[in-house]
Amino acid sequence: MAQPTSPAARRPRRFLRWFLIVALVVLLAAGAGGGWWLYQNRADPIPAGTPAQPALTSVDPSIVAVSKNAPVPTRAGVAKALSKPLKNDALGKLTGQITDPLTGTVLWSKGADEPRVPASNAKILTASAVLLALPHDARLTTKVVLDPSGRAVIIGAGDPTLTSTLKGDPSFYSDPAHIEDLAEQIKKSGKTVTSIAVDTSLFTGPSMSKTWDRGDIKGGDIAPIESLMVDGGRLKPNDEYSPRTEEPALDAGRALASALGINSEVEETTAPSNAPTIAQVQSAPLTVRVGDMMRFSDNVLAESLAIELARATGGEASIEGGAKAVLTTLSENGFAADEATLVDSSGISYADRVPASLLDQLMSAAAGEGHPKLRSLLDSLPVAAGTGTLADRFDPKLTAGAGWVRGKTGTLTGVSSLTGVVQTVDGRVLAFAMISGGTSPEDARPAVDAVVGALRDCGCRG
Repeated sequence: MAQPTSPAARRPRRFLRWFLIVALVVLLAAGAGGGWWLYQNRADPIPAGTPAQPALTSVDPSIVAVSKNAPVPTRAGVAKALSKPLKNDALGKLTGQITDPLTGTVLWSKGADEPRVPASNAKILTASAVLLALPHDARLTTKVVLDPSGRAVIIGAGDPTLTSTLKGDPSFYSDPAHIEDLAEQIKKSGKTVTSIAVDTSLFTGPSMSKTWDRGDIKGGDIAPIESLMVDGGRLKPNDEYSPRTEEPALDAGRALASALGINSEVEETTAPSNAPTIAQVQSAPLTVRVGDMMRFSDNVLAESLAIELARATGGEASIEGGAKAVLTTLSENGFAADEATLVDSSGISYADRVPASLLDQLMSAAAGEGHPKLRSLLDSLPVAAGTGTLADRFDPKLTAGAGWVRGKTGTLTGVSSLTGVVQTVDGRVLAFAMISGGTSPEDARPAVDAVVGALRDCGCRG
């Protein structure tokens, strides 16, 4: 199973209102207050689709923007700071690496080149590859065409964020395309539609990896990966942990039929190549979709983004093809991906293997100065004790780091990983990657948090 705990147990617990306010202030200071705190000193051109850099502001006169001149940690200083938290048996077998992104200096490393099961930290590879290879403002267009019999065929474009929710109502994904818009366009076209069919021919190969557990569909962690889906296959569109459908494409067709008031069986077909388009909608830009994937560790979106990458780079539009495209793209961009193995792009397979050194290398590149296309990767990371999958991590009563750590979590039975960046008390930004294995994630997570929190607490200069 991709998650060892129940949906209720996986939901982020809520902190007291006063702490949320404090965390928000800290977050604003670390983010907007620092003017994209990792980017403001860069001179690199910003790629198309990257959100504009906000003006430098501060919510507290004692908080200043990150500076290149912040004191540089030493290897001895980092080792000293980590000596106590690293003794925690709950870490199990821990491999990891810590780097100063501005200098590229590796400050600490333990078994970092050993390929390990990364869990959802594999999404860092997926997000990085997608951001390196695709236009950041790229959108996917879902079309409806009309065949000669009066049947409307909705053609999947690989956008699982297409939603069945009504416009104006909450939706799980950010700025999604709406089935309702397709229905309205069809009605305005004046064409008579007698039935609905779905075309999923864009994707090839099996819709489920043979290494996945089909029980995870009901568990809410994955759905069959088809080129046409609504709400990521969730049966309850706005419930992050909702059970998923076994028939994503057919359910999307049924949603369109319902919006049109058509009561007939939805079929699978291949749309005629010359059929006229009677409706179309576009997804959110690439960076927005990558942000949703990372923030919520969305497995369906990760697989779909990887297939989008495969199609754009001449690969096979399948789960396997997407995983291959991720590693190929990273290698072509100078990252040491040769020792990594991916059978999927979401990290829910125990067959995936990624060394901590590669995860740290990618995070360091995003926080450093040589890869401007990776800038938005940092913005997509959850904030400790604040957002996404880190909302219930880094409890300030137990460890430092709340508001100062951004990271991607990974959890499988017996595996707990965390990769991200942390700003030290001296204002230096460090990249890190930690993979823990062999113990319960419930025990390992706070132990890993303590290791990373120790970096926040120290200047690590000696």
